[in-house]
Amino acid sequence: MNKSERNNLIKGLLFISPWIIGFVTFVLYPFLSSIYYSFCHFNVFEPPQWIGFANYINLFKDKVFWISLYNTFFYVIIFIPLSFIVSMTLALLLNTKVKGLSFYRIIFYIPTLVPMVALSILWLWMFNGEYGILNHFLIKMGVPKPPNWLADPRYAKPAIIIMGLWTLGQAIIIYLAGLQDVPRSLLESADIDGAKWYHKIFHIIMPLISPVIFFNILMSVIISFQLFAQPFIMTGGGPGRSTTFYLLYLYQKAFEDFRMGYASSMAWILFIIILVLTLFSIKISKKKVYYGG
Repeated sequence: MNKSERNNLIKGLLFISPWIIGFVTFVLYPFLSSIYYSFCHFNVFEPPQWIGFANYINLFKDKVFWISLYNTFFYVIIFIPLSFIVSMTLALLLNTKVKGLSFYRIIFYIPTLVPMVALSILWLWMFNGEYGILNHFLIKMGVPKPPNWLADPRYAKPAIIIMGLWTLGQAIIIYLAGLQDVPRSLLESADIDGAKWYHKIFHIIMPLISPVIFFNILMSVIISFQLFAQPFIMTGGGPGRSTTFYLLYLYQKAFEDFRMGYASSMAWILFIIILVLTLFSIKISKKKVYYGG
């Protein structure tokens, strides 16, 4: 390397040094240190003490850990199919030539712009058992005794799922972009052949936008496993641990009990779960997802 190339390298490194410093400080160091802390007893106030696999062994003996894992999988298994059905249906409707279509598209996207804290407080009042607007409408519809949503273990998780369906604007926009790339000639040919609307959806539209579907579902799975703000603000994990989701329990162990080593081991188990599900999804997508050309 001559002097000119060396000077160019130094200048390039100086230009990207803010990013390098930020990456090392806020990504690489926490990533590596969490691996080490997961094998230690660490409460922040004292130096970490190496205890080997004790955190992981205790974790699998922890009853609340299994409850949080169950709650999280329950949310993912119910929410992902519902979110796909709702967002895809709305995207198909928004893809039609309806008067005021731009207005409807904006209306469905606006909830995604609201901060999650404000949205959680809003839904906290909507789910209020005595004064909530949701129960008010249920009473008007003839339901004699509507549920006390967030105070009843049977309805607390469904309430969180219903709230999640309110913020599907981003998925709707992505589906809508995919639908607009479907060749009109194929749909017109299907009309000439007498195909019904459901034939066109399942045999033409869905296969052609399968990469978009795969992307949205995969991102939804990853985001769903990191559910935190809604249960933290609305229920605090109750009632009866019915909304103690995985990330909320991790937070409680780390910042309420100050068991940072224990929380680090939880974080790595979550990382492994998401990694396995992602790799499994990618493997399945090779046979199910159609990429044009």
